[in-house]
Amino acid sequence: MKTPLCELLGIEAPILQGGMAWVADADLAAAVSNAGGLGLISAMNADAEWLRTQIRKAKAMTNRPFGVNIMLMSPFADQVAQVVVEEGIKVVTTGAGSPGKYMSAWREAGITVLPVVASVAYAKMAQRSGATAVIAEGCESGGHIGELTTMALVPQVVDAVDLPVIAAGGIGDGRGMAAALMLGAIGVQMGTRFLTAHECNVHPIYKERVLKAKDIDTTATGKRLGHPVRCLKTPFSRKIMKLEADSSVPAAELEAMGVGALRKAVQEGDLEHGTFMSGQIAGMIHKEQSCAEIIREMMDETEQILRGAAKWIK
Repeated sequence: MKTPLCELLGIEAPILQGGMAWVADADLAAAVSNAGGLGLISAMNADAEWLRTQIRKAKAMTNRPFGVNIMLMSPFADQVAQVVVEEGIKVVTTGAGSPGKYMSAWREAGITVLPVVASVAYAKMAQRSGATAVIAEGCESGGHIGELTTMALVPQVVDAVDLPVIAAGGIGDGRGMAAALMLGAIGVQMGTRFLTAHECNVHPIYKERVLKAKDIDTTATGKRLGHPVRCLKTPFSRKIMKLEADSSVPAAELEAMGVGALRKAVQEGDLEHGTFMSGQIAGMIHKEQSCAEIIREMMDETEQILRGAAKWIK
């Protein structure tokens, strides 16, 4: 099965791995790319040399395309924006801002730019800035989220812009991928599904929490601060939610509690002080697999579902 995304990015399966901070490293990106999808390294808040090291490590592990996710609010955004040019990266996804200031240099370097958007307005802004395509991410996803669900967001973005659309948020198996394609997307981005991949270097406790999650085991914290984050329910997230509901607790105190919380979850498995970011599909994940097994299973399921869709037509 092929879609226009395969030709656009030079990949075999129309699946992107999400640019998850502290999670999406060279090991995971290379494994996803070797499996036929597009792996991504997260630049997160890291400096230029850290990213350069990760890119070169991934190059040593795969000869297939992979990309970099750049968080535009990072204090090192200008540096890493230059590193992707210098290192010959051909795909960049962006979040937390507009990539407009970097677009000229990236386009000159032949970089395909895919901003992550959570609304029609952001999708239109991405199109005006010169994006190649957009990743429409619904609030079912893990990490920072908007308000619209994937089911509502994707078709509205498809109708609003003259760019290819990639669907993200709440997609964890072939059913979700088939649905995304029917909504008008040309491929999908997944994050949570790859958290339990063998090649994913998150702490074993993190993987265990995802594998044991039920359908209602995620929540969104940070709403009071204006930047909600979807994560698993843990002692830390429950504490944050309780404090958010208390108007006497200053916003600055809540912000301070979140500093370093994702790193503590990913690297230390710290349930008391860590934020275990995860999408709502965590309840669908019951086994560890290799990236190759995940992608092959996704593609087989999607093809089977799409081939069977004609049964509904009389």
